[in-house]
Amino acid sequence: MKLDRILPFAKSLLEKAISNGDMVVDATLGNGHDTIFLAELVGENGRVYGFDVQEEAILSSRERLMENGLLERVTLIHSGHENIYNQIPSIHHGKITGAIFNLGYLPGSNKTIVTKPETTIAAITQLLEIMAPEGIIVVVIYHGHPDGTLERDSVVHYCQQLDQKSAHVLQYQFINQQNHPPFIVAIEKR
Repeated sequence: MKLDRILPFAKSLLEKAISNGDMVVDATLGNGHDTIFLAELVGENGRVYGFDVQEEAILSSRERLMENGLLERVTLIHSGHENIYNQIPSIHHGKITGAIFNLGYLPGSNKTIVTKPETTIAAITQLLEIMAPEGIIVVVIYHGHPDGTLERDSVVHYCQQLDQKSAHVLQYQFINQQNHPPFIVAIEKR
């Protein structure tokens, strides 16, 4: 297949935005896979701020980061991503070059604990305020669970309303696949 699948496409967008020494955000740590990817991109002089409401995600990510020798590049924050503005030091406001969200629930965990549209939209709004120009936010939308449709619709609607003078918004998805495949909304700050 020559078309990028969803997650490789997400990574390619982030690779274009993030350089060695940058400040970035993993808005939904999950099991730490994206956190490792971001920590490798920012290098020894960069910083990843990783958020999750579940202690299980914090512990899993910490373990995975330690195994890969990357923990010193990451600040793990046991808090919802709607607190990004207050949790990221103001010295880094205006310097965030990339962020990723994987919406839905923590794989292999309690499926009733899910991301919510209001907190996700609050986090995107805050990120747009503190990001560097040409910074990219990648939102991977998993909508095949009961609350997923509501979050999908709310996040897509919010992004469609963003002023084109302040952000470019892209939706990337396969439209002929069954079972609610995930898709991406990417936002580039102007």
